[in-house]
This record gives sequence, structure tokens and C-alpha cells, in this order.
Amino acid sequence: MTPKFLGLAVSAVMSTAALGQTPQPFPRPATAPPPAASAPAPPAPPSAQPAAPAGNPDAPTEATLGFPIYPTAQFIASYDAGRAQRYFIFGTTTPFAELVAYYRTVLKERGNQIFEEPPTHMFEVGRFREDVMAFPPGVTIKDWTWGGTAGYPNPKAGAKPARFPSIIMIVPAPPPAPNQR
Repeated sequence: MTPKFLGLAVSAVMSTAALGQTPQPFPRPATAPPPAASAPAPPAPPSAQPAAPAGNPDAPTEATLGFPIYPTAQFIASYDAGRAQRYFIFGTTTPFAELVAYYRTVLKERGNQIFEEPPTHMFEVGRFREDVMAFPPGVTIKDWTWGGTAGYPNPKAGAKPARFPSIIMIVPAPPPAPNQR
């Protein structure tokens, strides 16, 4: 009976350690190209940042995304999602609950809380077409301070803030395919 109990105790300790790991950022690209070296623009104060920062030519606009961008959100990166779609990641110091309320209002959509731990809320806007889309168009918000973590690290060295408490992921609909004759 003692070896059984010892084996059970060891497996319980190992599973507890595995479950206590830090959550990983989403999405995780299969192969990400190295970031282009460029001189960082001086960051604007959070209250005065435009939806598409002027110093970042890669930053999408609300018009190109087809979705609203939270006013103080900072563009972090975009990733290939497959099937002519991209993810656009924005960081913000705004609390998770406030972001969810904002997007509920501007999208006129209730959305769904898809995870309680860490809190993740998703707004699927538009029809998902499996034959031409990798992911449904929409906005996903994730709380990166869950479990006492410091937040999502800012990939721009020396930029403010050093960590983002909340992350916004926007997946626009893919561009329409050209008509083939």
C-alpha cells in the first residue's frame, strides 16, 4: 500500500507543477520572421495616442481592419493566420472588464467569455466561412494580469508601458477573392 500511495503523491505533485505554469501569449506563430530593425519613435502619452500610431507604418487602421481599435491601444504585431487572414495584436493598460464593456457597446454585440482563467472574451462579428477562412472575424480580449502576473511584455525595448495588462487581438475578414473566369 505504501508504494501505491507514494506513486499517487508523486503524480499529484507533478501535475500540480504542470498546471501552475505561466500562460503563453496568443497567437503563437509557427515561424515568425525576425523583427525589422528600425529606430523607435518616442512614445506618445497614453491618453493622446491615435488608433494607428503615426510612427509605425505597419500599424493598421480601423478602416483597414474593419473593426474599431481601442483609443489608447498600441499596435504590437501581426501574424499570418492562414487562408489570407492575419491576426493584429494590440496592447493596452486598460483593465479587461473596461475593454469588454467598450467592445460590447461599439460592436453592439454581447460576445462570449470563452475562458474564465485567464479571462478571455471573444466577439465573433461576421459569418465564418470554413472554406476560405482560418478563423472567424472578430475581436478577442485577454487579461494578462490573471493569477498575479505582471502583464504581457512590451516587445519594444525601453517603451512605455513595460507590460500590458490587457491584449486585444483583431482578426479581420480576409479580402474578397478576385473573380476567376
